Amino acid sequence: ELGSVTLAAEKLCISQPAVSQAIRQLELSVDAKLFIRTSKGVRLTREGELLYSYVKSGLDHIWYGENMLKRMQDLDTGEVRIGASDMTLQFYLLPFLERFHEKYPKVKVTVSNGPTPETVGFLSRGTIDFGVVSSPVDARPEISVTEVKKIRNVFVAGEQFGYLKGKPLEYGILKELPCIFLEKNTSTRRFMDDYLEQLGIVVEPEFELATSDMIVQFVRRNLGVGCVMRDFARDYVESGLLFELRFNKMIPKRQFCVVRNTKMPMAPAAEKLLEVMELDAVAATV
Repeated sequence: ELGSVTLAAEKLCISQPAVSQAIRQLELSVDAKLFIRTSKGVRLTREGELLYSYVKSGLDHIWYGENMLKRMQDLDTGEVRIGASDMTLQFYLLPFLERFHEKYPKVKVTVSNGPTPETVGFLSRGTIDFGVVSSPVDARPEISVTEVKKIRNVFVAGEQFGYLKGKPLEYGILKELPCIFLEKNTSTRRFMDDYLEQLGIVVEPEFELATSDMIVQFVRRNLGVGCVMRDFARDYVESGLLFELRFNKMIPKRQFCVVRNTKMPMAPAAEKLLEVMELDAVAATV
């Protein structure tokens, strides 16, 4: 490309004899004369031109790969793959994604939606960089679990169940009411089943739904008493469309957690997003 051993040495930041030695080794390895020295420098022989026509495309791909890798490390490109449920996405992750996208608009963000067990499975298989889940979390030793936000479940009802409003209730009354729970493959459902079982209560829900949003909509139509994370029903409760049932003891708090696989490498963009989230968590404790 430069037509000169001296200029090539300067560009490669090596000595001129080192370039000449590399040329000799290359010609010996292919058993052909590749360069001709002239008074004006060097030029390729016909054999050299033939080999260069093939080598050049490979070198271009190497340069392109190095350039793309640098861009990924500089967050000028790349991808973050996250696992999250509707609940963790809406009430924890979304503000971080918004700020991250404003700062790094060229980074692609992919969110795989699913309950906690499914997200942990994605993580174990290496199909996501990290996940944001709700406890309880069952995971192998290589999965690190970091608590990031406390949450609480509540039972809510509509006007048809107004006779329960403001009354101190025993959890046993749930066996007499049409209950609306999340499906059994969710951490929320497991948490509630375990808690009620500790109280000696087994509830057979009238409806088992895929999302908390659906539960709230069913409750609004007076189809039963719904168990959701408090934030899902907050607006409806504050507007008076729904109310919280008051029990003799509050349901224990649980947590949103960030989970990652310590045995899997993480994309630079994912590391940066986690840094943003961790900084916010530190600021919140100050």
